[in-house]
Amino acid sequence: MRLARSRRTAAAIAAAAMITPALLVPSTAAAAPADDVPAAEQNLPLPDVENAPEVEPKVLESLGALTPALIGSVATRDADGGVNTALLAQVRTLADNPAVPAEAQEVWKSLIDFLGEPGAKEAAKTFELEAKPAAKKDDAPNIPTGPNKPRIQQFLYPTIGLGCMPGGGNSVGMALTTAGPQAAPAPGPKRGQAGIVYTSLGTGPALRSAQKLTISWLNIDTGRTGQQALNPNPKINAQKGPGTFTAIVNTGRGRIVSTIYGTVTTKTKGKRVSCTIAPTIGTAII
Repeated sequence: MRLARSRRTAAAIAAAAMITPALLVPSTAAAAPADDVPAAEQNLPLPDVENAPEVEPKVLESLGALTPALIGSVATRDADGGVNTALLAQVRTLADNPAVPAEAQEVWKSLIDFLGEPGAKEAAKTFELEAKPAAKKDDAPNIPTGPNKPRIQQFLYPTIGLGCMPGGGNSVGMALTTAGPQAAPAPGPKRGQAGIVYTSLGTGPALRSAQKLTISWLNIDTGRTGQQALNPNPKINAQKGPGTFTAIVNTGRGRIVSTIYGTVTTKTKGKRVSCTIAPTIGTAII
């Protein structure tokens, strides 16, 4: 799927990029990569380029505009050390503005709920279920249905990369999180780790580059933060694409809010292509 270039799209990327400084920290929480990578490829539940979701530049622009206020509400704790609910209420008021696109309103309200009491209750419920005796006898990855099918948590919305296709065409980008212990993405996140996957639909295989695709994250429940590069994964779409980048992140257990931003580099139609993506935001319970 290709999206035409436009001033509005460029503005969306510029506005959304404001999220980056809010979560930037030294990359001290990165998980060490595995030395041995199995030969078989993993399959992840992402659409092909023909079925890529529509990405509306107005939505990206709106999300980018509200991001600083929302991240500020997470980073600024109240007197009891919790998430500042007063600031969350202010962000909710901004999200209720009729000028905000309906799709963006849904994303922001979902994110606000995740950061507030509803998200805390959902996390507590998840941890309670995990604490019950499991039917399996060991700590094997929890893959509920189908061969090699991971349990995933999609990022809140798809994004776009400007000029990710030869000739200047754009690519839809999608990201997801897997909570360990699971097998995907290889080498597989362990308990207390998150597996992060970003795919640039319609492109060729991912390439390593000095220009990085990066995830910055915050554990709402512990205050722990981190920043880490996503890299090509030899087990995922490595031969034919689409360009897929992954990371295993030591988030610790809790509610995680994160953003992926930076540069995607692929070999598409025989050419090395690098492009900048509009940041996308994800939430996950690890």
